[in-house]
Amino acid sequence: MWLQVFLLCISCFTLSTLSQTQDRASLHRSNDRAGRCQYTFTVASPEESSCSGNNMKPEVDGVLSRLTLLEALVSRLIAGEDGGAGTGVGATEEGLQEAFTQVTGERNQLQQDKELLNRQVQELQRRLEELSAEAESLRHKPCQQTHISGGNPRENRPASDPAFDIGNGAYQEMKAEVTEVPASHLIPEGNFTGCGELQSVGDPVMHRKADSITGKYGVWLQDPEPQGDLYTNKTAWRIDAVGKDVRQLFAYEDMDQFSRGFPMKVLVLPEPVESTGATMYRGSLYYQRRRSRTLIRYDLASEKLASRSDLPHAGFHGQYPYSWGGYTDIDLAADEQGLWAIYSTSKAKGAIVISQLDPESLEVKRSWETNIRKNTVANAFMVCGRLYTVASYTAANTTINYVFDTATGEGRAVAVPFKNKYRYNSMVDYNHAQRKLHAWDNFHMVTYDIRLGRANQGRR
Repeated sequence: MWLQVFLLCISCFTLSTLSQTQDRASLHRSNDRAGRCQYTFTVASPEESSCSGNNMKPEVDGVLSRLTLLEALVSRLIAGEDGGAGTGVGATEEGLQEAFTQVTGERNQLQQDKELLNRQVQELQRRLEELSAEAESLRHKPCQQTHISGGNPRENRPASDPAFDIGNGAYQEMKAEVTEVPASHLIPEGNFTGCGELQSVGDPVMHRKADSITGKYGVWLQDPEPQGDLYTNKTAWRIDAVGKDVRQLFAYEDMDQFSRGFPMKVLVLPEPVESTGATMYRGSLYYQRRRSRTLIRYDLASEKLASRSDLPHAGFHGQYPYSWGGYTDIDLAADEQGLWAIYSTSKAKGAIVISQLDPESLEVKRSWETNIRKNTVANAFMVCGRLYTVASYTAANTTINYVFDTATGEGRAVAVPFKNKYRYNSMVDYNHAQRKLHAWDNFHMVTYDIRLGRANQGRR
């Protein structure tokens, strides 16, 4: 019985202890840093009211170990970034050095190519000058007859051939025809003073250089047939054609004053001038009014507008200019046969049209249409009723490449050497009294001596 009472007491004490323990225990459920569900069971100590300091040492040691590991990782990261930056800078420097070497090599190669091209251009210019000189020499040299080579012709022909019978009349007649020389060929060219075809043009002679931008291109002339006593054939006239309202006409007493740049008078024209197509003839200045097809005759003695007239259907202000532009649609010219207009129309489709004008009324007397386009030539002028065109306005050595004869109505290609010494020839005009060409070449006012010959000498 005592044993049963003892067991009952032990059971009561155990249940009491369990009940107190359950009162002090707790269960917690929460997510950890990784997002997983975590259960925590906490039981209060029945004997200790607080934990001693020695129990915290493992946790502190764990934190310290984690800090040490973090410092090592940060040190490695810093060392890696520094190394990567250094590698990038080195690579960049190597790339720049390689690019610089490549560019330098290409520059040196281009310089060598430029020098080679310059040498080739100089060689071509030298050869062109030699060929031009040779062509000029051949042009002036009379043709000489030559015998057919191949030994004695009697060796290859029968003795009965009548052509070798010296006494044969037919043979004698043929021989005379072959050796005959036209009498006109024996006349020295220097004695030819009449109208004829252009044979040669001399080198340009510079008389004056413009001293401002307004003299880039212009007109300068001398009247081949002056009227009255106020002005003579020695009087020089000049118009600077650069500007929107060109009206000033400078008069110089003679070529000496012209070369010095001392005008004796400045005339103000009643209407503005268009480009470089003006000409001087019989005491009047003939020019095109700006932005129109109107032609004006300005009398130099009275200093008044003498007459005006529209040139029928003529293009103007950039419709049909010469190849250098400059609104050179209408070019007026004078020669031994009178006053001329060189221009084009829509009907001619840009081909050069030549019209002979009445010098008093400016009415068209007769017209001819050529087969050369106006914008393919640099300039044109009239000599003895023939139109001549200049191939280029910038090439130092160019040619007069076409002639049209108004007497026959026929045109053909020619090749008379012509020099643009200053590389921008904007005006060419013929003075038949002096037998010279007046030209305005890139600020420079120059003249060319020309030589004429009989028409059959110019044909090839």
